[in-house]
Amino acid sequence: MKKCFDLTIRRILLTPVLCLCVVLMGACGHKPNFLGHGQGKKPPRIRMSCYATSTIGTTYANPQRLGIHSYYGGKSEKNGILYACKAGHIDLGHLRKGADWTAFFAERTLEQLRAHKAKFSFKLYEPSKYFVEVEYPENWRALPEDEREDIAHEVSIRLGQYFSFIGCTWHEILTWFGYRSFALYPEFPSSFSWEDTYSNLLGTHIAATALRDTKREYDEAMTVALFRELESLGPQPRKVGIRAAERMRGKWFSGDFLFLINIKGRNLDIGLDDGFVTPWLVPSLDECRGAQPKDYPAPNLDFLADYGFSVKLEIEPREAEKGKILKIVYPDSRKRGKRIEPAVHFAAIMDYIERDAEEKFGGDKK
Repeated sequence: MKKCFDLTIRRILLTPVLCLCVVLMGACGHKPNFLGHGQGKKPPRIRMSCYATSTIGTTYANPQRLGIHSYYGGKSEKNGILYACKAGHIDLGHLRKGADWTAFFAERTLEQLRAHKAKFSFKLYEPSKYFVEVEYPENWRALPEDEREDIAHEVSIRLGQYFSFIGCTWHEILTWFGYRSFALYPEFPSSFSWEDTYSNLLGTHIAATALRDTKREYDEAMTVALFRELESLGPQPRKVGIRAAERMRGKWFSGDFLFLINIKGRNLDIGLDDGFVTPWLVPSLDECRGAQPKDYPAPNLDFLADYGFSVKLEIEPREAEKGKILKIVYPDSRKRGKRIEPAVHFAAIMDYIERDAEEKFGGDKK
């Protein structure tokens, strides 16, 4: 009886405190964080990716058995290459990477907006450092707190998409110029391979859907959003994905073993021309007759004007390859800067890469 009595007393004493906390949280207008309990301060885990080829060492996924998405790691999550009629080959490792970095940056940005920070920085896996400058609306502090919180949430999600897509694209740029995450493993063969950019971008869009899900925790929301989005793209069984890749042997790739594969199909579309990224579809697949590619908009900063914000993102390269890239952006050595502004400078870099790809691979392999 004494134990029951003690528990009853504790409940009586704690109830007003809990109610007060709820009231105060409601008064402050703060919604929950995207990843909860400050865990979003830790960057997402590294996932292994594959070439989208019909070669030894490539894993193809079963679209009905993708497991539970896991930001920090879990045995249930299944990755690999998947073929969808409206999306072509999708690298699920790249997709989940784009998604989780979106969540990470959304969480990080939300913290900065709540604190009214004008400047902050971050890194991905590479040595490069990213610098962000924020100009707030003139009436930002005068807005009701719940309205300010709603705006901060939405702006953070969309900036999370932008930062993630830029970071993933920067990785492709770095590897084009010779950067290696692991010294013994060359990454140029997969730089801008035909499925990479689209997979990264698709991940940012699925993450945005998951981050707006107020009923589920992030991993569960990602699992649901991923399944629904893939279903809309016409996912195919493993055997179809392998057959689709084999059909492009000699056109998009050659070789049979992991370290001897030559990737010829490079999709350099990052949305600079029309604002959308278009996937490469394998032609004449019986299972996908009449399928049209589903474009996704590349994240940009234009939306900020609707909320009265202005944001500037710069990248400071710290890799050995930085000299080659900065020379393209700043051809005059006397005026050579140390940072790259993607919204301004990515176009010049991609123009160079397109000319380089033309020389190396002879143009469009579609």
